Amino acid sequence: MLYLDRNENLYGPAPKCFEVLRSVTLEELSIYSRDFTRGVKSRLSERLANELGIPEPQILLSEGSEDMLKQAVHCYLGPGEKILCPDQSWWYYRAVASEVGGETVTYRLKRLSDRYSYDVGEMITLYEKISPRVVLIASPNNPTGNSFRDDDLQTLTEAFRESIVILDEAYWGFEEQANNRIAGLIGRYRNLLILRTFSKFYALAGARVGYAAAGASLSRLTRFASRYLGYNRISEELALAALDSPEYYDTIGRTMQSDRERFYEFFGRLSGTTCFRSQANFVLVRVPAEAVSPLRKFLSENGIAVKFFKEEEFKDCLRITLGTRDQNELVLTALDSFFRFEGGTSS
Repeated sequence: MLYLDRNENLYGPAPKCFEVLRSVTLEELSIYSRDFTRGVKSRLSERLANELGIPEPQILLSEGSEDMLKQAVHCYLGPGEKILCPDQSWWYYRAVASEVGGETVTYRLKRLSDRYSYDVGEMITLYEKISPRVVLIASPNNPTGNSFRDDDLQTLTEAFRESIVILDEAYWGFEEQANNRIAGLIGRYRNLLILRTFSKFYALAGARVGYAAAGASLSRLTRFASRYLGYNRISEELALAALDSPEYYDTIGRTMQSDRERFYEFFGRLSGTTCFRSQANFVLVRVPAEAVSPLRKFLSENGIAVKFFKEEEFKDCLRITLGTRDQNELVLTALDSFFRFEGGTSS
């Protein structure tokens, strides 16, 4: 079975990551980190601080960005307090607020002809009405694939200064890998938390490594997230090896950008379908409602798993994780066979 339903990076991590695994010693397995003696959390937090251009205490480490999201919400959201998050997005955003008795209020993304978009004006209007404690933005958003522009973020963070703003960038890297914007954002907006992970772009989902860049006013979270005995030393070494391999990941990023275009072109030739523009390692595709059930059955019978939705907004959609180039060609060949001979005809 080819699993293209959970947005993993099937190219796998850089060769240097496997070198780390081959060289693990007794020390990494049996001895706690002593990086604290140098006044830092770890070599990884130190490296990330240097790469992002922010003070090391403002880098927080976690087991994937999911873990840091949970920590941030549990730290700042109390019973009855509101969190504002996107409606057409990851289901866990709603679930994590319920864990602390918080109330989730959602804002809608606009659906355009071939993409989704944030409506900043409507977000501000809703914010002024409900006064949420926490605001969550996903960029790129899952499953729609659209990003949040930095100039819009500037508008929002100035309007939302009384709230904690969480920018979830779990799918960072598949469009561009520049980091020079982070220091400016964190420096200007003291209540801003930017989440990143090594699970997606760096293909280290099994190692569970995430981090956040935290604004200066989020000292409560920095204390909440600290770990007295340090972090997983092997996972940290894997993350450092990934950071040492920019050429490898740049190649993957450019290949996926090219392969996204192949999916746009393919569905652009089919009547009644829309492949939404994405800046992540997946594409969201809307198909005729009557094709959903037979397409699900066809793909399963051909050993391909993609994401079909129960949510009303996406009940006639599938989300396809980009695999390797060969895997993507296999999927496109299967889809061509379905729409040509079983589910309809190409235009």
